[in-house]
Formats: sequence, structure tokens, C-alpha cells
Amino acid sequence: MLIKGMTEQEIRVLQEFRRITADTMSLTAVKAIKHPTGGGEAPAFSLVAKGYLTTDDGRQVFTLTEKAKEFLAYDPKPEFEETSAAAAEEPE
Repeated sequence: MLIKGMTEQEIRVLQEFRRITADTMSLTAVKAIKHPTGGGEAPAFSLVAKGYLTTDDGRQVFTLTEKAKEFLAYDPKPEFEETSAAAAEEPE
């Protein structure tokens, strides 16, 4: 499910920050992110415009904003996983 106003590529950039557990990423690292379609630095620069990332004056380093950290903290689970997990924890 896509978040309103965000593309798959933008979400993938934010997920990469979570994957490498970093608050900053270089432009080179952003360009190296594997995307199913599209990619490059364009999604990162659009996240800057949307307030999820900031960049340095040379536009070479991207940093997560509080808005992005809140987005990354949200980790939805399908309902069936929660039900299965609860059933597995119940004693017989």
C-alpha cells in the first residue's frame, strides 16, 4: 500500500535509511539504491521538497527529518499475522 503523495521510489529511499540504520546517506549511496522501476537521485530530491529529507549546500548528503523518522517508525503488520502470533503464544 502506498502512502498518499509518495511514490514507490520515494518509499524505497526511506526504507534504505532504515535498512542501513543511518540518519544520513551520500548522493552516491542514494544513486546505488536498487529500484524495481526508476530511481537515481530524483526520488531523494523529491523527498527533500516534501519535507522527509534535508540536504547539505552541495546537495551531496541527505539527512532524515523528524517527519521521515516518524514514517519509518510506523511498521504495520497484516491482521492475520497478529492473530497467528497471539494463537502461537497461548498455552495449550
